[in-house]
Amino acid sequence: MKTLYGIQYLRALAALAVVLFHATERSGGHFRIGAAGVDVFFVISGFIMWTMSERRPVTPLRFVLDRLQRIAPSYWIVTAIMIGGAAVGLFPNMKLTVSHVLGSLLFIPVRSPSNGEIWPVLVQGWTLNFEMFFYVIFAACLLLPRRLRLGSLIAVFAAFVVAGALIHPQSPLPVTYTRPIILEFAAGAVLGQLWLKGNIPGPGLGLALVVAAIAGFAAIEILGLDFDELTCGPLAIALVLGMVSVERGGRLPQIAPLTYLGNGSYSIYLWHTLAISVVVKLAASTPIPSDVVAFLGMISGTLLGIFAYELVEKPLRNLLRNVSWRRARPSPA
Repeated sequence: MKTLYGIQYLRALAALAVVLFHATERSGGHFRIGAAGVDVFFVISGFIMWTMSERRPVTPLRFVLDRLQRIAPSYWIVTAIMIGGAAVGLFPNMKLTVSHVLGSLLFIPVRSPSNGEIWPVLVQGWTLNFEMFFYVIFAACLLLPRRLRLGSLIAVFAAFVVAGALIHPQSPLPVTYTRPIILEFAAGAVLGQLWLKGNIPGPGLGLALVVAAIAGFAAIEILGLDFDELTCGPLAIALVLGMVSVERGGRLPQIAPLTYLGNGSYSIYLWHTLAISVVVKLAASTPIPSDVVAFLGMISGTLLGIFAYELVEKPLRNLLRNVSWRRARPSPA
């Protein structure tokens, strides 16, 4: 499958938005809408998984193993660093329990003993709990005839959301997997199907969707509006649909730095808070303005993510790919 530059650009921008969100939050400022980068990631995830599986069929087991190989190693390394840091007192506010650590490593939602939130040891890893849930449901749908997969995927996610609205669960597992945010994965899969069939808007309407989505996100931030997946989800869907429509119309330029950042977006997402924490701690006893601290935190977090992409993620991926080649013919996914 050829590179979709629009998707790579969105991955890059979504990662940078999350980095800026955390950098400003840690330095006493705010860029709340940066958290909506997660909504964009979820829609993109559904889009990519659907288009890849449709173009290059794969067995359910191979699909899950491929996704674990892609997601887990880097995440486990950063989580281990967090656990080690807490053990030696670098994170005095972090409390660890065996159940919390195991839940974090196994992508099982549990409440943090530090604050009661449903967060893993690496806080931003909460999104990976959703990703793994999506992968499991998606893999199960691969067992069905191709004509039934998309409808079944939508029906399963809708059923979970409806169940959550009816029973109002309290324990971490059902609270997590009945949130409406899971519908963003299904929406991404729908967009993937539309893209494969060529049933997407022309570049003009696509550009209008991109502009409208960005304006919507900007309005939420500037006006200080409350937001959640019910408002950011549709904006993220419009943004992804608009971007792939513009690209299919041949109107999207190739921007090498954004493509590179898109490739490294997962490492940037995982590692950035480590650098931000260091910058904020070093600046705490200085008169540096909070905006400058946030900027330095964003730059440092992004650079650490890039270094991790080159020195950790890519070597691990190559190593595991070579192991896969030795053991069996690798899956196209």
